[in-house]
Amino acid sequence: MSGALSHIRVLDLTRVLAGPWACQALADLGADVIKIERPKTGDDTRAWGPPYLKDPQGKDTREAAYYLSANRNKKSVTVDIATPEGQAIIRKLAAQSDVFIENYKVGDMARYGLSYDDLKELNPRLVYCSITGFGQTGPMSSFAGYDFIIQGMGGLMSITGERDDLPGGGPQKVGVAFADLMTGMYSALAIVAALESRNLTGKGQYIDMALLDVQVAAMANMNMNYLASGNVPKRQGNAHANIVPYQVFRSKDGHLILAVGNDRQFAKFCDIAGCPELTTDERFATNAARVRNRQLLVSMLQEILLTRTTQEWVAPLEAAGVPSGPINNIAQTFEHPQVKHRKMKVELPHPQSGTVPLVANPMKLSGTPVTYRLAPPLLGQHTQEILSTLGGLSAGEIDALASKGVI
Repeated sequence: MSGALSHIRVLDLTRVLAGPWACQALADLGADVIKIERPKTGDDTRAWGPPYLKDPQGKDTREAAYYLSANRNKKSVTVDIATPEGQAIIRKLAAQSDVFIENYKVGDMARYGLSYDDLKELNPRLVYCSITGFGQTGPMSSFAGYDFIIQGMGGLMSITGERDDLPGGGPQKVGVAFADLMTGMYSALAIVAALESRNLTGKGQYIDMALLDVQVAAMANMNMNYLASGNVPKRQGNAHANIVPYQVFRSKDGHLILAVGNDRQFAKFCDIAGCPELTTDERFATNAARVRNRQLLVSMLQEILLTRTTQEWVAPLEAAGVPSGPINNIAQTFEHPQVKHRKMKVELPHPQSGTVPLVANPMKLSGTPVTYRLAPPLLGQHTQEILSTLGGLSAGEIDALASKGVI
């Protein structure tokens, strides 16, 4: 079978990360995604380099790695939506699409005549998704939203980073744009749900996605720790608020993660570590006791773990079913045999570099598997194709629009 969403066309008016990430997920599942970009400049992330993709001679192309990470399986069409001609093109394409997704500021689409209320008159079956920093309503709805700011406002940085009383303590953002990526995934899920609802009702609907909403929701158990106790969670560094020992420890030659999830695993660890007496010590016999006596136990375990190398710990612990592992850099991650076996790196033909290396989609579907059809497109690569087919424009009309800078 073809992709699960191969019958769906998505009109993508997003840039940077949250929206493009959502659209890439839909595209990987088979959707026909048409990426609308500004003439001459395109998606902001095209300029977010170095690093850039290399051509066969080893020279930089104009394709930034950041852009390449979120735009596979799409077709690029350049349209200036600030012009009446550009707006007419978008309306024509929206009338033939299943999904319209945008991440402009609140009110911009209405100003261009491209709001949900405008487009549902042309296409009542349209699923329309807006992604903003703070949503379509509320006192901050008009503010621009940036992932870094959202990580701070939404509480994530208050629990990320080393403890304030230790060297290097203080708030820390996550190493990737967590709020953007999570919003992209939630948006893709909401779109698929709306499409399924359309199958029952025959009608599309409007989806209002906000980075701040997603960041708050994604605090998960930390939210509930606060709501259940009234105590505000604090930064724990690499430790876990509710489980001990569950953190990074130093080994003889580096670091390892020890993630003991229950009392049975703790007993197995103690046997391997040569400290079985800890399992009968009332201060450490249960997880609740270990949490209460965290500082003492962690100090004791750190001394023990310094006696062997990371691999000397990880091998017997993994064999005994005690969760543990090394801390790999990204190069080591891609060389890991499990990552290789799962084929998490793919390559696609690219017009400038010959091939482009990309990270595979993690969704593994048996009947309608993810497909890798198109490399991230060059700016405007498919403008003529889409405007002549779906747009119904002649070569002369396309040339005229190009000469005016509309496309």
